[in-house]
Amino acid sequence: MLKNLIAALTLFLFTCSNAATVDTIAVYSKSMHKEFKCVVIKPTLVQGETRPLPVVYLLHGYDGRYSNWIEKAPQLKEYADQYRLMIVCPDGANSWYLDSPVDTDMKFETYIGKELPAFIDTNYPTIKDRKARAITGLSMGGHGGLFLGLRHSDIFGACGSMSGGVDLRPFPNSWELSKRVGDTIRYAANWKNYSVTTIVEQYAAKLDAGAFPLAIMIDCGTEDFFYPVNHALHEKMIQLKIPHDYIERPGSHDWNYWINAIRYQLLFFSAYFQQPKGK
Repeated sequence: MLKNLIAALTLFLFTCSNAATVDTIAVYSKSMHKEFKCVVIKPTLVQGETRPLPVVYLLHGYDGRYSNWIEKAPQLKEYADQYRLMIVCPDGANSWYLDSPVDTDMKFETYIGKELPAFIDTNYPTIKDRKARAITGLSMGGHGGLFLGLRHSDIFGACGSMSGGVDLRPFPNSWELSKRVGDTIRYAANWKNYSVTTIVEQYAAKLDAGAFPLAIMIDCGTEDFFYPVNHALHEKMIQLKIPHDYIERPGSHDWNYWINAIRYQLLFFSAYFQQPKGK
């Protein structure tokens, strides 16, 4: 007991006086034949600490970039230390984190869902297990967090969304969506099939067939223009009996909300990482 207390106190004092480190790296995508920049936040290691770490992949929004999160929320370094995890912030362009069915140059589902985790696991001291990986993001990245998590539950054990654009269909003229999934006439099916609100139906069927379960957290402000689609997704997941945590509280589609929301997301993922490893 005393030994554990001393170890905990040592870690607390060490992390109070040391900050996590931030790498900016370039990761090559074989599917897109080019490099993309990425921020990697690593917790400061206590002397003698060698254990591998879980990873949270944190996605930016539309018209954002890989450095948005660390620039707007530098406290991520403190959270990395506090929860003993790595945070990886990739560049997703304005891709909506899809392998676009109409633009073969856009393959961000493959890049972030497969290529990037493989690179991080090869080059950093990570726990190479789906139950040590989570993915989340804001706005377009909230769509990406759920889309990639639900479609790749063999890679990620947990996923989340903050103010996510979880249903594409109400926004036919916004955020270059038509460039990613096609126009609403010829490619109407894409608008449905690439929305998280449809992906959850496929995920529910996979669960019934014995697929890997996910820990899921959804968060959206009640004054956000994405609030109606998030609340509808929550209700649909209840009907489908998909376990998830859902938060709605006063707030808009802005960094004030996301800087607050990320604290809850990382706490949720940290608790998940500490659960006994299983399926």
